[in-house]
Amino acid sequence: MSSNTPIPYPFEWTPVMEVPGRLRGLHERAQVDVRLPSGDTAVMVTRYKDVRSLFADSRLSKNIARPGMARVSKDNDLFVDPKIDGDPPHHTAMRGLVTRAFTARRIERLRPFAQSVTDELLDAMEAGPKPADLNEALAFPLPILVICKLLGVPPEDRDKFRGLVDGFLSVSKLPPEEVEECRKGLWSYLADLIVAKRADPGDDLIGSLIKIRDEDDNRLSDYELHHWTQSLLIAGYVTTASQIGTGTAVLLHRRDLFEEVKADPSLVESAVEELLRTQIMGSSIGTLRYALTDIELSDGSVIKEGSSVLLSEEGANTDGSVFKDPFTIDIRRKENHHMTFGAGIHYCVGAALARMELQVATETLLRRFPDVRLAVPAEELPRGLGGFMEGFSEVPVTW
Repeated sequence: MSSNTPIPYPFEWTPVMEVPGRLRGLHERAQVDVRLPSGDTAVMVTRYKDVRSLFADSRLSKNIARPGMARVSKDNDLFVDPKIDGDPPHHTAMRGLVTRAFTARRIERLRPFAQSVTDELLDAMEAGPKPADLNEALAFPLPILVICKLLGVPPEDRDKFRGLVDGFLSVSKLPPEEVEECRKGLWSYLADLIVAKRADPGDDLIGSLIKIRDEDDNRLSDYELHHWTQSLLIAGYVTTASQIGTGTAVLLHRRDLFEEVKADPSLVESAVEELLRTQIMGSSIGTLRYALTDIELSDGSVIKEGSSVLLSEEGANTDGSVFKDPFTIDIRRKENHHMTFGAGIHYCVGAALARMELQVATETLLRRFPDVRLAVPAEELPRGLGGFMEGFSEVPVTW
């Protein structure tokens, strides 16, 4: 192993509005030992070069339902599913089928819808009381309504599935029996939805996946169809919601950055990318792998066969050999090839959707509310500790 004393992970969020200070100096070694919320230890890979290459390395397996494998949570299996093959060639084939339905054209067609939803949500916020919680006013309902539209989930079910997803993603926040109830409830809800969609197919992503399931020679199994629907629903909602709320809070705290983007809306795109790079909304605890053999890293150290491996996106994103002044939020940063969406065959299928929603939300908020500001000191913003995402659970704003 790479060190004698494992570092508690996720890292503490200090300072409040910056990348965790624990990342400073982490890149002196290509790997360090970390202790996960479950109490298990894993090897964290820290350097950009290693993280990027290992995302596509067949010597690391995503099939982690193995004896002795570290777990993120002692009470929740999270994304561990022994019935789903997460490695090539099967994963590559299944991902190819899903990306056929998840096209760039379909995503771009959603931009006007995302804009209209954002406008309506901000209309309601403007008409409501001050201060308002930006999470409940915009950050969470926007991606929920967009993913409902994309997948074909009835919008009236959004509160129901939000509660189920939050339970599904509990790391230590909820007791195990409540986690299991949410996991079963979400699976059952989606099973009923797929049956309804098969009986009355529409022009939505679930309908497209059902068509692929029923007609393609390399078709998805019923279980894989169900699994991918669940994965897209979760990924398309919670990560983007957390990033909208927490990334916006950073901009409101850093008034110099806020004023810069407000004065030049063309900076929205690069600001969104830089806030994604700094990844203040959460950690990368979902990227555990299993080492099938010994693997040598850039500093000559070796990940031992059988190790549980964590590919640190935030470590890669703060690697000074790739990013100049990596702990500085630079909204004009060029060539920002951050690792927040992963890389290679495991690059996030929904990256384009997330970027579109983040751009729409940021541009519209700053244009509609040029005087918006945090209603409490940044140090008082509460984090949603104990969940898969650890962004701010409330973002009170006024204007």
